[in-house]
Amino acid sequence: MNNNINSFDNLESSMRKSSVIQERINLVSSHMYKQFLEYQHSTLNTTETFLKMVENMEATVEFLKQSFAARGVATQNIYYDADTSKTVAILNILWHAMSFTTRCNNKPQALYREEETPIITGRIMAINGIYSDIVKKNPENEMQALLDAEIASLFIPADKTQNAIIKIKHLGNREFYINQMDAPREFLLKVVETVCGGGICHEEYSRKLI
Repeated sequence: MNNNINSFDNLESSMRKSSVIQERINLVSSHMYKQFLEYQHSTLNTTETFLKMVENMEATVEFLKQSFAARGVATQNIYYDADTSKTVAILNILWHAMSFTTRCNNKPQALYREEETPIITGRIMAINGIYSDIVKKNPENEMQALLDAEIASLFIPADKTQNAIIKIKHLGNREFYINQMDAPREFLLKVVETVCGGGICHEEYSRKLI
């Protein structure tokens, strides 16, 4: 008789444990599914924005060539190129090279909001230099290599009615809000202005005071 009671108690205890596990796992899976849907939509919006940005590069290059040619400057070093997967694009303007990539969107990632709930977004990174040269500097951690060379990033939410967010590194990641329709053009121009509006200093040996 005692064996039967013990067996029943064990069965009931096992059922309670299974019920608790199922309930909590359902909560986890629901949360992750919501993130996954937001990730899917934000990735689609990011890909669309990136492709439009590459289209704007063509017009940017043509206007630059016209402007420099009118000033008697050779224009063979003004060009853009995109890889076949349409995940990396390079814009070269005379002695400046900058790359844009969507290869950092390999999982749902949220943009931190100081006083609001973080939002899942896609990201287009603008980096200083040629993409392939940058990632070779740290092949074991490509993302760190990209962050080290980052100029700015464009974060794109899943909801097309929400503004995209531009964060510029040298301005302390100050945020600029832009509607998603204008984002491809404005992000490209902001990066070009940031890079080409500055200059390059001569490299010098550091001197230590004796």
